[in-house]
Amino acid sequence: MEVVQLKDALRTYFGFDQFKGEQEAIITNVLDGNNTFVIMPTGGGKSMCYQLPALMMDGTAIVVSPLIALMKNQVDAIRNVSEENAVAHFLNSSLTKSEINRVKEDIQAGKTKLLYVAPESLTKQENIDFLTSVPISFFAIDEAHCISEWGHDFRPEYRRLREIFEKISKVPIIALTATATPKVQVDIQKNLNMMDAKLFKASFNRDNLFYEVRPKREVEKEIIRFIRQHEGKSGIIYCLSRKKVEELAEVLRVNGINALAYHAGMDASTRARHQDMFLMEDVDVIVATIAFGMGIDKPDVRFVIHHDIPKSLESYYQETGRAGRDGGEGHCLAFYSYKDVEKLEKFLQGKPVSEIEIGKQLLFEIVSYAETSICRRKYLLHYFGEEFDDSACSDMCDNCKNPKERFEGKDEVHLLLQAIVALNQMQKNKHISAFLSGNKTSDIVSYRHDQHELFGKGKEHDEVFWNAAIRQCLVNGLLHKDIESYGILKLTEKGMDFLENPVSFLLIRETDYSATDDQEIITQAGAKDAFDEALYKMLIDLRKQTSKAQNVPPFVVFQENSLKEMAFHYPITTEELTNIQGVGQGKALRYGKPFINLIARYVEENDIDRPQDLVVKSIVNKSGLKVQLIQNIDRKLPLEDISKSQGKTMDEIIDEIEAIVLSGTKVDIRYYLDDILDEENQEEIFDYFREAETDSLVEAYNEFDGDYTEEELRLMRIKFMSEMGN
Repeated sequence: MEVVQLKDALRTYFGFDQFKGEQEAIITNVLDGNNTFVIMPTGGGKSMCYQLPALMMDGTAIVVSPLIALMKNQVDAIRNVSEENAVAHFLNSSLTKSEINRVKEDIQAGKTKLLYVAPESLTKQENIDFLTSVPISFFAIDEAHCISEWGHDFRPEYRRLREIFEKISKVPIIALTATATPKVQVDIQKNLNMMDAKLFKASFNRDNLFYEVRPKREVEKEIIRFIRQHEGKSGIIYCLSRKKVEELAEVLRVNGINALAYHAGMDASTRARHQDMFLMEDVDVIVATIAFGMGIDKPDVRFVIHHDIPKSLESYYQETGRAGRDGGEGHCLAFYSYKDVEKLEKFLQGKPVSEIEIGKQLLFEIVSYAETSICRRKYLLHYFGEEFDDSACSDMCDNCKNPKERFEGKDEVHLLLQAIVALNQMQKNKHISAFLSGNKTSDIVSYRHDQHELFGKGKEHDEVFWNAAIRQCLVNGLLHKDIESYGILKLTEKGMDFLENPVSFLLIRETDYSATDDQEIITQAGAKDAFDEALYKMLIDLRKQTSKAQNVPPFVVFQENSLKEMAFHYPITTEELTNIQGVGQGKALRYGKPFINLIARYVEENDIDRPQDLVVKSIVNKSGLKVQLIQNIDRKLPLEDISKSQGKTMDEIIDEIEAIVLSGTKVDIRYYLDDILDEENQEEIFDYFREAETDSLVEAYNEFDGDYTEEELRLMRIKFMSEMGN
């Protein structure tokens, strides 16, 4: 077909004057009746490669697609460029009998050019019989990585596609994927019996995307700060669990960010509504599991955040690829903690051995990417079989923007290669790292490698160092991983040359991601201890005046911890005051005005630079559970029964009731107290709190010489705070 005609067709059907990248060559190959394999990153225009030839050819093109939502989007998009709705249909389990009949009638009438089907629908004999009776132009397999066990989204039903195609019609196949490593690529071609296919592989480099990985510390605060710095811009935040999606979306909303949740556990209409609101820009941020984003063609997503590290680099690449599709700004920020990886490893338990090995290998790759200090773009593209000169990154990743220290590593690399050869090039990175650092793991002992002369030869460095050295040797071509045997390390020709003639090799000092959550808690506590003592004293005095005027103990107005936080964050509006722990809307409105006036005056007189961007209001618990707790108390259910029904300890339930009361909500637990304490005992404790200077339980316990348990005193303090403070 002449190029002119092809461009005319492009203009006629889609209104474009030019093809993107290799689209024109791909479409010509399909029109010529050849098998075609397209590897093209997200946003590169894969759909056009089968949509245009389908519209131009006789018969109906069968497009295999993995998700119902994705099919619907694709069908809607094609119908928008045609006068006739019948031009595209989908066939899946969501259709009624009469809808299926309508689809078949349109195909028989020659009106339907594209039929999107789920692989499960193709296996049904009645559908095979029907499709055999109508002219088929070609088969297209979208998301073709689903065929490969090494793909990040393997679907067993995809492996049967070739035999089904052969039953229907011997027409050409076009397979398309946005993510395929060399291993996955071969696997797809073998399975589809299309080794003869012409391969079109676009560069995987998205030069407008900025890649960044941060240690997972104070992650909610970091995300809120990031979104505030990108105010009004569209973004997606990915979480691994539905529970975390719900919680994070709520935290964002509480902190004034226009966010909605999206996951497969929500009903279809809610999911569709949330997706549409994001597309129509009624909402800025979607917090989602990976159920969101397939086929979402929103060009101006400005950031993609991974709250949890994904299961594979393919998933990561595909999800980050939803940012900046229009060529504009796209910031890809991931939070990494090895604890998350350990959780993902647990999910692999109980699966077939080959699946566990593949899963672990994919996890190792994502860990390596997260922990590396070399150019992230270079590492990512190397994974997809593409070489990249990191000087071309132009500071578009955190490691190039803030380069880590480099040091001469010739001797270390030489020792590393020696060790791999000495162990017969039959071990993975974990074994080699333990071997060199002198760690007697069970594997090393069982192979008797602890008796080898090279064992512990590199013990001045730890396993983290040797892991990093292996990564850098892989990316620089001295080593390669034998993927067939799940990641065994072997020397390349370049590596063999280095072993014979070592030359200078600069290693990069890796990022330390080992700080624990406990260390972080200590750091946070240290920060809170650095409150403004002069302001704190003034707030204490104001609290005393307020408590006298209101005839309540000082701690009923605000607790000391709340005052310390005010002296750290300097809130000067009622909204900012409600971000302080222990201060709800009710309490802020009742007591807050003189406090924020005092802080505002203090800030102005002392020219204080307020860290208000750090003020993050957290949610006590999921609001649904909070409402349920209050409702159960209103129904006068025993607290023990409530704790059992929510799978919590009595202490945890009391913690939650305290938090609810401190935020300014009245909670009536008299019914429960009447069961455990006589009226006169209750009056005695109530009177104590009325006169007390502090709400300290230790002081209350000592005052009563241990006559009451800590639990009884806590519950009475809740009653007192609820009645006097709210």
